[in-house]
Amino acid sequence: MSARPVVAPTRAAIAAVRDTIRDGEKALADNYLERPLTGSYLKGRTSLVDGAIKSLWRSFALPADIALIATGGYGRGELHPYSDIDLLILLPDVVSAESESRLTGFVGALWDIGLHIGHSVRTIEECVEAARNDVTIQTNLLEKRLLAGPRARFEQLDKQLFAELDAATFFAAKQREQEQRYARYQDSPYALEPNCKESPGGLRDLQVLGWVARAAGLGKSWRDLARRRLITADEANDLRSAERFLQHVRIRLHLLAGRAEDRLLFDHQENLAKAFDIKPTPGKRAAEVLMQRYYLSAKKVTQLNTLLSLNYRDEFFEQDRAAPIFINEHFQSVRDLLDIREDDLFEQTPGAMFDAFALLQQRSELTGMTARTLRALWINRRRINARFRADPENRARFISLLKARRGIVHTFRRMNQYGLLSNYLPPWRKISCQMQHDLFHVYTVDQHTMMVLRNLRRFTMGEHAHEYPLMTRLMLSYQDHWLLYVASLFHDIAKGRGGDHSKLGMVDARHFCEQHRLEAHETTLVEWLVENHLVMSHVAQKEDITDPDVVERFAERVGTEERLIALYLLTHADIRGTSPKVWNGWKARLLEDLFHATQRLLRGASAVEALGLDERQQDAARILRYFGLRPGTEDTLWAKLDSVYFMRHSADEIAWHTRHLYHRPDSPAPVVKARLSEGGESLQVMIFTHDQRDLFKRLCGFFGKLGYTILDAKVHTTRHNFALDSFVLQNPGGDAHYREHIALIEHELTTRLTTDAPVDRPTDTRLSRKVRHFPVAPAVKLRPDDSAKHYILTLTAADRPGLLFDIAETLAFHEVSVLAAKISTLGERVEDTFLVTGRGLSNDAHALKVERDLADKLRI
Repeated sequence: MSARPVVAPTRAAIAAVRDTIRDGEKALADNYLERPLTGSYLKGRTSLVDGAIKSLWRSFALPADIALIATGGYGRGELHPYSDIDLLILLPDVVSAESESRLTGFVGALWDIGLHIGHSVRTIEECVEAARNDVTIQTNLLEKRLLAGPRARFEQLDKQLFAELDAATFFAAKQREQEQRYARYQDSPYALEPNCKESPGGLRDLQVLGWVARAAGLGKSWRDLARRRLITADEANDLRSAERFLQHVRIRLHLLAGRAEDRLLFDHQENLAKAFDIKPTPGKRAAEVLMQRYYLSAKKVTQLNTLLSLNYRDEFFEQDRAAPIFINEHFQSVRDLLDIREDDLFEQTPGAMFDAFALLQQRSELTGMTARTLRALWINRRRINARFRADPENRARFISLLKARRGIVHTFRRMNQYGLLSNYLPPWRKISCQMQHDLFHVYTVDQHTMMVLRNLRRFTMGEHAHEYPLMTRLMLSYQDHWLLYVASLFHDIAKGRGGDHSKLGMVDARHFCEQHRLEAHETTLVEWLVENHLVMSHVAQKEDITDPDVVERFAERVGTEERLIALYLLTHADIRGTSPKVWNGWKARLLEDLFHATQRLLRGASAVEALGLDERQQDAARILRYFGLRPGTEDTLWAKLDSVYFMRHSADEIAWHTRHLYHRPDSPAPVVKARLSEGGESLQVMIFTHDQRDLFKRLCGFFGKLGYTILDAKVHTTRHNFALDSFVLQNPGGDAHYREHIALIEHELTTRLTTDAPVDRPTDTRLSRKVRHFPVAPAVKLRPDDSAKHYILTLTAADRPGLLFDIAETLAFHEVSVLAAKISTLGERVEDTFLVTGRGLSNDAHALKVERDLADKLRI
């Protein structure tokens, strides 16, 4: 018997459904703009789409044993103007060819009527298996509604999914996922163009809290959580208010952009402010008023996300809760979290708020604060008043937080987050959530300052020495780090007041130093750094630092080597704290060259000697003598190179170039040479050829085709119009046998330029008795470094035979390459840090899989 023809709606019928949706969405938008109610819009659009989809489903006469289910945000009943429509087509075990054909037509018709569809077609068993292996699918299936088909099959799916669902495991997975998401946005809600859905403090934070509550059966609303005393009634109201605000932002963004746009781009901010009927103030544009409101909302969301997550943890892991450990009369430790012993501690003893942060810095076993401690800090923040600030003991407490050996950045971020910093430093209030409208800063002023403080702290940490070797050496040789931290807090504190913020900030810094009884020379240094914090970057980037007069003037302004080192460190940290994209090798080289030239000048060299050209050439010549080249062999080539070349290249690079070019400075054929860089972790490639159009583009295309990442590029044109370019390359895919690639690169690139063509497993042994009786909870964190080209992997676990092998094996399985490692064993506890690279680590799902597999290996 031949198959029956597929029943399908006519083109006219599909056009009618499309018109119904278009007209309905326009009416919804008009109604919303006239009377903006998020619930009415989101549920209205859901109902509109429901009707269209059900109509098409009926018209295709699909079998009664196939279920159509709405999932995700659509399943939740919250469809923003351009949200995707997530659908699950739930099949029986056996499906006929005719049914498959009808389903294909149905899905195609959904696209024809203008819906952005995200669909999956699975059986119940396939859904359960997919949810078991992918927390994103599991999350999507938490929020589902039956649109058509057998309810029994829908309920069977629901029953089997929840039978597989472990709330504690789900919560842990969502927390890891959130950490990855936060890292993508620099762990800050305060980017100048935040994503109202995905950024910290956005809708996704609230959705995560809701998903966990639903998975654990704790409720479906904020009021449900308040009734279970996981949050207070006020916090439930705050959460609902923040949710409504963010929904308004997202709805209006979609309507303004005419597409699924969740980023508050500069292009939209002013129009968005008008849509909210926000007026400008004498000191701020309407967009700035809007964004400050957004940041305050995001700040509240991140606070409440932290509080509720801590309470979830207590709810799910109650069996692991041990008796509180006494610390002192005011504080105790609860599951490695700092806890106040009495709810009214900060009310009775406000100075204990600073003591709480000091304890976190002093005790490495404390990983944070309990929810009630954080809540108490927020409630009592205004007890940090004029009387509190005038107390010498509190001033000493504040300085001690800056002098601590660890935890400084976490301390000041928490103090800023919970309002303590703006109450202790009144000028800070004016920069809190204040935007910076320029081409460089992507953070608000207060968050930029936190980034600068973070960067300075990283100069003191061995695990970041590979990123800033010179800065680390200078910082470790600098005695009073904390003075730089003070300068960082004040360097931009006067922004937005009008006038020169460096001069105004210097006055604030001096006042702070005098109040806190700093020594005279300490006060002088801090206020000088604040006043001059922009000078070095200006000179390096905007003046000719090969001019002896420029360097001499800069040295006169600096005066001493101590000031030079301090300014260099602060400048480096400041530039890197503006935006992940602002810093590059060019700026690093300019600053470093200016630093070394000024340092030599301050040590007694002449202005010409300070530039180091003669010294660099002499060092290069000594290297050439080592390789057997006679004196003078370099003269012909060097005569064709200007001082800029010698300034931009190290002596080793100059010698390497010269060894291959001295006998052919006018070579008609291209010269391509490659070598391993120091450490063998990358390749350096030199190209010498007649300058030609699009040469740089061709070179980049060639290296890109081979799969290399360009870490550095130096492009130079000689006096006789030859290109002398050099690249530092790295293979981001890992397992790169660079030495084997040298001949390939030299041959293939030369051809292109000439033709113008387009393991033994460790033996198992017994575990240490201490490890068996005092287990260490394994912890794994994988995060990108500042360059976003490498990743820092930190591992904490109980030591055991074969542990490092298991780590390496897991990394190799995931094609993750280790570039550097710091192995630290503390008794039976290991704390290892790896600098890694690998194809796919920028993919959150893959990075989470690496973390999960490593954590499994670390468990005993």
